[in-house]
Amino acid sequence: MRPDRHPDTPPLGLAELIAIALGGMVGGGIFTILGLSVAQIGLWTPLAIALGGLFALLAAYSYVKLALFYRDEGATYAFFKRSFPGHDFAAALIGWWVVFGYIATIALYAFTFASYAISGFDIAENDTARRLVAMAVIAGFAAVNIWSTRGMGRTEDLLVYSKIVILLIVAGVLWGNAQPELPQLNGHGPEASLFAVLTIAAVTFVAYEGFQLVIHAMDEMRDPVRKIPRAIYAAVGLATTVYVVIAIGAVLAIPFEDIITHQEHALAAGAADVLGPVGRHLVIAGALLATMSAISGTLFGASRLMRVIARDGFFPAPLARRTDTIPRNAVLAMAGLAALLILIGDLRLILEFGSITFLLVSILMAVANHKHRAATGSHPLMTLSAILGLGLGALLILIFEARHAPAQLAFVLALYAALTLGAWVFTQLNRAP
Repeated sequence: MRPDRHPDTPPLGLAELIAIALGGMVGGGIFTILGLSVAQIGLWTPLAIALGGLFALLAAYSYVKLALFYRDEGATYAFFKRSFPGHDFAAALIGWWVVFGYIATIALYAFTFASYAISGFDIAENDTARRLVAMAVIAGFAAVNIWSTRGMGRTEDLLVYSKIVILLIVAGVLWGNAQPELPQLNGHGPEASLFAVLTIAAVTFVAYEGFQLVIHAMDEMRDPVRKIPRAIYAAVGLATTVYVVIAIGAVLAIPFEDIITHQEHALAAGAADVLGPVGRHLVIAGALLATMSAISGTLFGASRLMRVIARDGFFPAPLARRTDTIPRNAVLAMAGLAALLILIGDLRLILEFGSITFLLVSILMAVANHKHRAATGSHPLMTLSAILGLGLGALLILIFEARHAPAQLAFVLALYAALTLGAWVFTQLNRAP
């Protein structure tokens, strides 16, 4: 038994760890990026989503190696701090970026949940109603996470494995109702260059974010050396498979204009046209399960990270407290900040911020892994491929935003500036005698 685990709290098993990773990954991302991707690159959407999975695999490699080397539940923040000692401000900055990246993804999942939950009602286009429903679902899963670790794990198991089954059924039904074949779709929809495909692949990275949540549960599992690699690689592989299968089914069976017009709930709208009410309800059920498990899993893992950063003095001290391994204050803080972001942000802004943030910190993890490649047992070809591949992805998103949404990019940069200021303030306070 790990010394800091409560004696009455059973350890999380492999199935639950995979569920936590998949819960964080297969959430609002696939439902949100589908419409954006089809609008930009049409039938090449499945290829871009598969390439996004490759970006995720490159990132996962460094996370797995560093997790087994450092054995620290702080994950990204702790790995950077221990790889580059003596750089407190940089470590605090990474911690702030990652935590708020998680907050952005929680907001993204809640937005998507709300869009699908009210899609069949008269208030479907009511922005206020969507935001209220999004905040309500965050509050609900904050309560689940505060209740107990085991309760969260069982809830996550049920939600995650149910949603995977439903989403695969949806994909199979879409395939069965395909109109043209992929080659016949060539020439329909927007023109797509290699640059556009790679850019969308980078944007989809936020849909794969979440596998590192497993590492934050290190203190609540047995045999992390065996379970962490299995859970992370299995989750990345399953998520990529589900995403690609759904994307192929969608572009084959749903007219592009329907996907583009109803970006926030494209699958439900398209399935209703193709499959009727049953198809629509099936998609909505899958979307609700996906987003609920993503909210729960992200709150679980990210609150542990917030606690670790607070313990080191870079967040307010009350966030470091936990009872029976549960950091209740951190859970409440993350839920409250995600709700605030829902009030002031929009869906695309949240999506872009999340993608850029996790690409940037994944690059830093690849650099740290390359630095310690001998100790972590990493192959230099893999570490360099991760640095170059993830770096290219981040550059492509910035170029895309500068060309198509400069005001949005300015807002994202302003948000980074505010986070940097917060990290600097707490670094100074931490140094005070």
